[in-house]
Amino acid sequence: MLNLFKIAVRNLLRYKRRTLLTASLISLGVVFVLLFVSVTGSFKSMMIGQMTDSMLGHLQVHRKGYLAAIDNLPLNLNLKTPSYRKLEKILSQRPEVESYSPRIKFGGMFSTFVETTNIRLNGVYPDLELKTVPLLASRVTDGADDGTLNKGEIWVPELMAKSMKLSVGDTVVIVATNQDGSVNGKQFGVSGVLESVTGPGGRDGYIHIEDAMDVLRMSEMEVSEIAIRLKDFGRLHAFTEDLSALLAGERNNQGKPLFEVHNWESLSPFYNIARLIDIMTFFIKLMLIAVVLISIMNVMIMAVYERIREIGTIAAIGTLPGKILSLFVLEGLSLGFLGVVTGNILGYFIIAVLNASKISFNFGRQTGLVLSANIDWMDMLTISVIVILISVVASLQPALKASKMDPINALRHV
Repeated sequence: MLNLFKIAVRNLLRYKRRTLLTASLISLGVVFVLLFVSVTGSFKSMMIGQMTDSMLGHLQVHRKGYLAAIDNLPLNLNLKTPSYRKLEKILSQRPEVESYSPRIKFGGMFSTFVETTNIRLNGVYPDLELKTVPLLASRVTDGADDGTLNKGEIWVPELMAKSMKLSVGDTVVIVATNQDGSVNGKQFGVSGVLESVTGPGGRDGYIHIEDAMDVLRMSEMEVSEIAIRLKDFGRLHAFTEDLSALLAGERNNQGKPLFEVHNWESLSPFYNIARLIDIMTFFIKLMLIAVVLISIMNVMIMAVYERIREIGTIAAIGTLPGKILSLFVLEGLSLGFLGVVTGNILGYFIIAVLNASKISFNFGRQTGLVLSANIDWMDMLTISVIVILISVVASLQPALKASKMDPINALRHV
């Protein structure tokens, strides 16, 4: 086999220009795929990070049925204190969990004593919330930027602050109806203006969780959801399945499941964009396969056509058809391997240059984001294996044709 490989390399070197052009084409295909995968992967990771680290968390746990009715923010589907404590105990014992934050979500009326509108409020423990969604503090465009949210203070959504001409230090009133139907109000001081993640829209404000309990007249805490942040985001799906299985045994008084677990993919419409990026990457890889297939098949067909008499000679002196087949397959394999190695080196170098250039761009309301194109070694290995396998497949048909040639007719070829 080693001798056949040496002959295959020698044959490729006989046609240096053609070998160089074919290997260059394969290399360019590999480079473009690596660039596309790394850049889109960077954008995808940034987009997911913006969603999970500034608002959602990696996953959330609700009472069964809450998510289906979340548009109405139903208070009757909150988790009662015993259920929350049970879940808190489970999460505190899981080594995968970095932090978790209980939230009370409710709708209310927002008044400046001059104008009134509706608002969605999140009652949180500020320290736990900032551990779970660490980019939340960066969304505060006015006021304290260290995430300070004391009792009696509110972070107002930017849209409402502009339309109602609010600024830090102003006093507003929140009026809400609790689960029993009674109405209660409370004054708050504006301590921050909150930038929306997804654009200029958004009506979500933040208050301290104890203030939320006061407004809703809760004798004990009832939690709408618990946002969870993992130490390793790559374990998201595995942990979601594990936690769902662990909580499946928890039942309410009617014997129905008590909890439901959803990761960010089920909570954000931006997951569809992430899926679109994956689909685009798949089709780019298909284009690479087509380029490699056509290039190597064309070269090998030409090689067989130009060396008919040579094939006839080696067949006439007793070379078995299997070895002739192996010879041409090894030539295709060598072309693919050469293109992969060159493409990976060039691609890695170009990606390093892109990162060193610190290209900045904007995403929604986020400005000055820096492109960080990273290529996963597994992606690089996958692309390399695909190219090499396609190189072998592309050389099979010409190799079979060469191995089946009749020596006498081949020697007569002019």
